[in-house]
Amino acid sequence: EKQAIAAIADDYGLGRVVSVGPAPLGWSGRMNHQLNLLVDFGRGKSILRFDEGRGELDVKREIDLLLYLRKHSFPCPQPLADRKSRHYRDVGGACLIAYKHIDGRAPRVERLTLAQIESVGRALADLHVIGKGYKKGVENRFSFERVAEQYGEIRGQLPAYFKKITRTLDEEVEYLGSYLEGKLPKGVIHGDLRGESVLLKGDKVVGILDLEAGCRGKFIFDLATAVNAFCFAEGKYDLKRFEALIAGYEAARTLSLAEWDAFPNELRFSALRLTVSRLRDVVSLPGAER
Repeated sequence: EKQAIAAIADDYGLGRVVSVGPAPLGWSGRMNHQLNLLVDFGRGKSILRFDEGRGELDVKREIDLLLYLRKHSFPCPQPLADRKSRHYRDVGGACLIAYKHIDGRAPRVERLTLAQIESVGRALADLHVIGKGYKKGVENRFSFERVAEQYGEIRGQLPAYFKKITRTLDEEVEYLGSYLEGKLPKGVIHGDLRGESVLLKGDKVVGILDLEAGCRGKFIFDLATAVNAFCFAEGKYDLKRFEALIAGYEAARTLSLAEWDAFPNELRFSALRLTVSRLRDVVSLPGAER
């Protein structure tokens, strides 16, 4: 393995390999089809991602978005180019992308300080403001229609003891179908911001990871997803955390009245989307009861 990594390092002009190990939390990836390695070259570190599950178009989209955001000083991963100016390549059937390592740590959400949560809000708003200038269309992966369709596909496959949950989700899909507002400010969104997507150094956000699902969507949905991830503690919303996240966000981008009106329903939709995503995992598990 070290020989193969040494050859890759040479292609990228990274220098001599000192050590190779698993990528730290945050960089370790959420996809089963990914292998993420941390490579130390003595004078610097890189993350090597080997991805066997994504098509070339998706990879190109992600790299293009990351390069745009980096150009505008957003703290996302920086894809490195090899000696032939390629940002990705095929290595043994897997797509390889090398990123510059970001020196920060992924926090445990329950241990975050209010100042850190405020920084997360500010970083999300920065993404929305910078992303407004990104004119390439990236299909919205988080539309209500798409989530409702995914729920419809798995509903009949859920185990019998999920009956109560299914009834609740049926009501939620029906409600949101009538009350979600479509005419709200849109642009580049993260789509799934949570604790392991954020790297911190002290109170400062130094990295926003997991932009594979970055796409065009409603800013308020993105913010609602962050609220559900960072402000829900011990079974209830923590108002101080919510206020810190919003203060950070509004320091860079003020929410419109229409967005405030839509906020409760977007919180509900964000929770529904995550639930449907988890249930899809349950249904696809080998040997799951029907």
